[in-house]
Amino acid sequence: MQQALALILFLPWFVILSGLFWAYPRQPRTAARRAFDLASIALAVLAFVLVARWAHGYAVPTGTAGSIWRQVLATISGYGVFLAAMLVAWLLRRRWFARAL
Repeated sequence: MQQALALILFLPWFVILSGLFWAYPRQPRTAARRAFDLASIALAVLAFVLVARWAHGYAVPTGTAGSIWRQVLATISGYGVFLAAMLVAWLLRRRWFARAL
């Protein structure tokens, strides 16, 4: 359960970011774009989960931080990977669908 805590806490924010990614720009809204958007969101969440699990196992509680360090490292690294994946998807989508217009 501790490894899933970062995802549970960030899930509302991921829903907001994914909704914005899905909604804008409004056109072109083709089946290919919808499939690309769904795949991008799924890959970003999967990347978050994989990196957060890795970071949770990698972190060594030391000093005054104690065991909270595992959660902090998992959350920070997972969130960074989620944002990076969404940024790459956004850039690819702009480039791919700019040609379609």
